[in-house]
Amino acid sequence: MDIIIQSLGFKASNSIESFITEKLKTVKSDRIVRANVILFKGADSDPQNNFCEIRLEIPGHDLFVKKNSPWFETSVNECVDVLKQQVNKNKEKQVHNQQADVVKIQDAMIAENPDDKDVDLEDVVK
Repeated sequence: MDIIIQSLGFKASNSIESFITEKLKTVKSDRIVRANVILFKGADSDPQNNFCEIRLEIPGHDLFVKKNSPWFETSVNECVDVLKQQVNKNKEKQVHNQQADVVKIQDAMIAENPDDKDVDLEDVVK
């Protein structure tokens, strides 16, 4: 996974960049192509003015999170936690869709051969 870190309006230190890299490596998915991280400061009148945006590029669609807090580290932690939940939800959807496809195939096979009700997908594949 490529990690692109941009800081708008200031120069991010190496420590914050390494922190972001370590945190993003904890997001487990083999489908992630790239992570775009944007750090920026909001208005001075806002006490929680450090923002973090993370966009994970995944084939088909992207996952996006934006959080703010007084410290960039906290913003990054919150973003990564939400992204982990989104990735897990995405994986569950994929597994559910794959299982639904198996059921559709089995139903179609039974519809073709109404006399043979004991035919399973595993028997056909073998």
